[in-house]
Amino acid sequence: MVPASCSRCGGTHSVETFPSINTALDPELKARVRDGSLFVWECPYCGARNLLKYETLYHDPGERLMVWLLPGTALPPIQVADAVKDLEGYTLRLVREVGDLVEKVGIHAAGLDDVVVEMCKYVTRMELSDQHRNPAILDAPLKFYRMDGPDNDLVFSFPLDGEMKTVNVGFHVYEDARGILGRHPSVHPGPGFAQIDAAWLGRYFR
Repeated sequence: MVPASCSRCGGTHSVETFPSINTALDPELKARVRDGSLFVWECPYCGARNLLKYETLYHDPGERLMVWLLPGTALPPIQVADAVKDLEGYTLRLVREVGDLVEKVGIHAAGLDDVVVEMCKYVTRMELSDQHRNPAILDAPLKFYRMDGPDNDLVFSFPLDGEMKTVNVGFHVYEDARGILGRHPSVHPGPGFAQIDAAWLGRYFR
């Protein structure tokens, strides 16, 4: 339990945190990560819902997935070296925000490759920018939301004009993105916990 202050009334309350999440030991936590509720607490004084940000290591042994949520700090190289021992065959990811952890777990649960999803976002942002005639969309933080429909469309959410929007992207766009990456084998996560996001992909595609 840690003390947390309400963003609305300022009241302080003790809330539970999970510095380590192992879905084999606590299967119910996986669903709470997927819907984000594990990081939300309700103020007992005013009822406001608050987002709780803290470091945690998410580990799904069955899916061979490990995601390290490390908000706003540098990644300690020694800790990385210790953490990746005996993890051959794992997908190892570093994220900075709770929403990024939720997204990574959702992408993996859908059977998708998060590197390909980032390429898919890149293509989608360019198309949306042309459609809306708004170059600001090129910097929009698209988030994978779910797969939908019989054709497995990818649904992304993104902010536009002060509102959250969604866009459905055909699975063929994902396959095209995978083809683009196949022609650029240098675009590949390095060893250890890789931070795969728009900034990472931007090192290769401008």
